[in-house]
Amino acid sequence: MRILISGGSVAGPALAYWLNRHGHETTLVERAPGVRDGGAAIDFRGTALDVLERMDLLGTMREHQTRMDSMSLVDDSGKVVATLPDEAISGDLEVLKADVTRILYEATRSQTAYLFDNTVTRLDQTDSGVTAGFESGPSREFDLVVGADGLHSAVRRLAFGPESDYLRHLGIYGALFTTGNFLDLDHAGLMYNTPGRSALAFAARGNTELRVGLSFVADGLAYDRRDREQQNDLVAKAYADAGWEVPRLLEAMRGAKEFFFDSSSQVVMDRWSAGRVALLGDAAYCAAPTSGRGTSQALIGAYVLAGELAAGDGHAAAFDRYEQVMRPYVERNQAHGRAAARFFFQQPDDDTVEALGEEVDDTVDLPDYLGTTARRA
Repeated sequence: MRILISGGSVAGPALAYWLNRHGHETTLVERAPGVRDGGAAIDFRGTALDVLERMDLLGTMREHQTRMDSMSLVDDSGKVVATLPDEAISGDLEVLKADVTRILYEATRSQTAYLFDNTVTRLDQTDSGVTAGFESGPSREFDLVVGADGLHSAVRRLAFGPESDYLRHLGIYGALFTTGNFLDLDHAGLMYNTPGRSALAFAARGNTELRVGLSFVADGLAYDRRDREQQNDLVAKAYADAGWEVPRLLEAMRGAKEFFFDSSSQVVMDRWSAGRVALLGDAAYCAAPTSGRGTSQALIGAYVLAGELAAGDGHAAAFDRYEQVMRPYVERNQAHGRAAARFFFQQPDDDTVEALGEEVDDTVDLPDYLGTTARRA
């Protein structure tokens, strides 16, 4: 089949990898002008490692792991008041998102047609296919379309309706950016919490960089998603009286080349498909950054969706089975994401540390799709 994928972060290229392997023709459209750089470190947990191994990419990912030691919680003066073990923060394997995206791109570029600096603007379905319109270039015909384009999915909006019908805001906004390692951290991170606010900084790129996250409680902020200066001002206002190293972090934020700002939200949907259009990863079931499992969901979901399409029972049956396999896992992760959001902004006491370290079932009973015919568990 000819399959269009929208989104070039993790879920989209991972799906392209498996669709290519099963013999489909893939096109991937991505709004960014090239392979995305920047972003925080992302975690792989449980069954996601099995998927990476089946992709023959686990060894490559391990070569790029951050090798973080621990995360220390500090007070206004910088005194360490508690420590979270690395497994609570980094999962089973932690890699910078930029490295993950580049590795997946390299694994698919020879077989997938990438359309950078573009986006889907129209989807017209018939019984036999989907006509996709684009911001630039002519319309094209596809057998299926998959939206793997994140929290603010264009495909979801076109095929399912406005995002307000599906987003569940957790009351948190956050900024991510990269700066120099002026804290001299060595494969470690620091977290500073005050009521309703959290500042996180961790070493990256051989301790040459700091990846910084500034998150704060707010309800329904109005802002232009394309106006960085306005977003910088919102963050600075939220942290105006914060202690520790926050004033220096705010100054670094304004000069950072890489900057991202958004709400912490979940996507909750009754169905992840409509006709010949399906959703994958955050577009379908974002669990929020507080879950630490968005990347694992994307990888596992891509493997399952492509495998079910390879079973040859038709796209409708494949989409149904994809949901049956994934929903229990997604629901666990979303519950954890909501709980973590509640704990995240408490003062760092023993109960908070214990709650964040609670074990979550990160396993999925994966069918084996690697044969010529899918063998379902």
